[in-house]
Amino acid sequence: MNNRSKQLQQLNPNWALLQQKLKSQSSKPSKPPENSFKDTLKTSLGKRKHPSNVESDNSRLNPLNPTTTDSSITDEIAMDCEMVGVSSQGHKSALGRVTLVNKWGNVIYDEYVRPVEYVVDFRTDISGIRPRDLRKAKNFRMVQKEVAELLQGRILVGHALRNDLKALLLSHPKKDVRDTSEYQPLLNREGRRKALRHLAAEYLGVKIQDGEHCPIEDARAAMLLYQRNKKRWEKSIKDRMKLNQKKSRTQRKKPNENAFNFTQATTLS
Repeated sequence: MNNRSKQLQQLNPNWALLQQKLKSQSSKPSKPPENSFKDTLKTSLGKRKHPSNVESDNSRLNPLNPTTTDSSITDEIAMDCEMVGVSSQGHKSALGRVTLVNKWGNVIYDEYVRPVEYVVDFRTDISGIRPRDLRKAKNFRMVQKEVAELLQGRILVGHALRNDLKALLLSHPKKDVRDTSEYQPLLNREGRRKALRHLAAEYLGVKIQDGEHCPIEDARAAMLLYQRNKKRWEKSIKDRMKLNQKKSRTQRKKPNENAFNFTQATTLS
């Protein structure tokens, strides 16, 4: 102990006790503040950044979702129908629901239909129709009339439309039908038709008809397939019409030429 410490100890008898206490505290490891770990953890979690690609994957748009809310009746309308089973065994198909969407995919008509005959099989696994859906459904004749009025003078788009029109007991001008099951570029290599779900997966990159069918989704898929092929599709129709008109004119000329030759031969004789 140096002279300075001795002098302080003599002046203040508590000096020695204070020095011992300070030495004992300095020899112990320093302890962080009680809340320091919690604060550090909270800060690190608060600053955590999620990968940006996760958010972008979740927000990726489904191409079948309309990009506008316009529900006006356009010159092009896509239709899809769901069937239920009637007759004694339920093997006969009858209209159970009909959906129409405009060229943007917005619904302009969607009605459940109460068939004329008694429903034996609702075919829910495919049609998605349940008994409760038909309790307050419109009768067939009313739906038939309303759909016919909406389709009149318009381009009708759909997949295997022959089945839908048959169920509605309606017809539509062939020149105004755009059937994705019959358009040549959408057929397989053997020239056979592809299912709509296969076309949607191949050309639109979407999965549809995975379980119960949704006629809104199916109609939108058919419309989008048409829209993406519209330019080439319409050109092929115009070219075919021109060719048919040319053939028709040629056929009309031939009888006249034959008649002229026969008359001329008769006169000369």
